[in-house]
Amino acid sequence: MALPAGLILGYYGDDFTGSTDVMEALSYAGVETVLFIEPPTAEDLARFPAVQAIGVAGLTRSCAVDAMEAELAPAFSRFAELGCRLVHYKTCSTFDSAPEVGSIGRAIDIGQRIFAAPFVPLVVGAPALQRFCLFGNLFARSGLDSEVFRLDRHPTMLRHPITPMREADLRVHLAAQTQRKIGLFDVLELGLNPAEMDAQFAGKLAQNIEVMLFDTLEQKDLEQVGRLVWEHAVERPLFCAGSSGLEYALTAYWRTVGLLSSAPIPVGGGEVERVLVVSGSCSPVTQRQIEHAVNSSFADIQADTEKLVRGGELATGEIERLVHVSLDALGRGLSPLVHTARGPDDVRIEATSRVFAELGYDELDIKLRSGAVFGRILGQILAVLAERTGIRRACVAGGDTSAYAARELGVEALEVVGPMAPGSPLCRVHSGRVAIDGMEITFKGGQVGREDFFSHVLRGRP
Repeated sequence: MALPAGLILGYYGDDFTGSTDVMEALSYAGVETVLFIEPPTAEDLARFPAVQAIGVAGLTRSCAVDAMEAELAPAFSRFAELGCRLVHYKTCSTFDSAPEVGSIGRAIDIGQRIFAAPFVPLVVGAPALQRFCLFGNLFARSGLDSEVFRLDRHPTMLRHPITPMREADLRVHLAAQTQRKIGLFDVLELGLNPAEMDAQFAGKLAQNIEVMLFDTLEQKDLEQVGRLVWEHAVERPLFCAGSSGLEYALTAYWRTVGLLSSAPIPVGGGEVERVLVVSGSCSPVTQRQIEHAVNSSFADIQADTEKLVRGGELATGEIERLVHVSLDALGRGLSPLVHTARGPDDVRIEATSRVFAELGYDELDIKLRSGAVFGRILGQILAVLAERTGIRRACVAGGDTSAYAARELGVEALEVVGPMAPGSPLCRVHSGRVAIDGMEITFKGGQVGREDFFSHVLRGRP
């Protein structure tokens, strides 16, 4: 037995690092997956004849709600044209969203207008990423080293600069973003025997449930969720939402029924002497990783963010300085680590916000614009350093930062090289820029990885 021929799944990731997370989950299970920056055409897919799943690395997590239609409708329509059996709007595993920014509810409404699926499966818990959904409430670690927090008490999500999480019950949180009726298939129902489970599930759908949230606590839950989702994707394309928990659930079920054989996990790229690291993350997890790195073989290079935001000659001069200092660090045998913040309490954050305000941006614009400004600039710096040094491995930290940096690097598509930390694999880049094409780059979300993550990038494996 094997998976059906053709494209099994197409997904749009609401941020860049979340998109590599799905590619990792599928690739390690043996599903040939390619991640694109723009919705691929049939000609694009011809470059990857064995591909079974495709993704688009998006940026709607930081989009104002009115801008989401223009971004999502073409991507979802392309997946329909290409014949994907499952179409997934991939959210962050911490469900980052709000009614006015990155609205998951609006994304579901757009997808359902195109696919009109009988219901939308919503899978958010992903035990491999230390995300757990129990009776509709989401729990998560802060990095891989912490205790498990309910999301409305999570030290990072509670203080998220754009979408702070005040409600852990995902049904309540999502209800503020869509009018659709939201149901829950809980952990107790997932423990029923198959016949009872199917009857219970059918009964809930008969109540006109439009979005079905699934609890996910353990591996055995994933297998049952995967079965319920896959069995409803047989006759027509099924539109889904949630984290990479969906892909973990599907692949768990496919393995159970023999549609997938055990696939060897890619071994990674091997150890290198130096890497290029740029970070636009404000997360306390990344803060601990920066502190660990600069105490080893990484150079602590702090960007003057006020100059970068003011633009013009000030920004040009600061970019040139950052490049020069990075080249000097490389000459001394160190790996440059260029960052715009050390963590959520870095004084540069407030100072830079004041500059944005002077330039006429309101509070929401500041939050949305900073990722674009710093992501593009950090991408420029990384590109210049790669061109001048020929270094073939790098890391970009920060979800929004990664999206804009990748576009600045001319990234067209990505494939997995090997594991680094759950959700942030080492990737091989396909780019129109000669110095970038074939590079190995890890795009790391702010909350991903242990304290020694950047040292893992040097080693090329966890």
